[in-house]
Amino acid sequence: MEPRISIVTLGVTDLPRSVQFYRDGLGLSLFDQNTESIAFFRNRGTWLALYPREALAADVGISAYGSGFSGVTLAHNVRSKREVDELLQVSVEA
Repeated sequence: MEPRISIVTLGVTDLPRSVQFYRDGLGLSLFDQNTESIAFFRNRGTWLALYPREALAADVGISAYGSGFSGVTLAHNVRSKREVDELLQVSVEA
């Protein structure tokens, strides 16, 4: 298994404004955008996703605001379900 971070998802409070900042302000290349729910920027080997902060927090079952949530998730993609199981086991043991 090759360790790698493939997607960084940022929870944002204003998706259109955030897209404008990352596209126009930082010059990232917008790959795809669902107007209301998510935007993807392609980078060299890693993707940046912008997702509504409340929806991102709901995905993990916590409040969108507070001391325990910073608005960021990291995704580690693997090639098979078997690798998912292996990675979860290694993570639990770590």
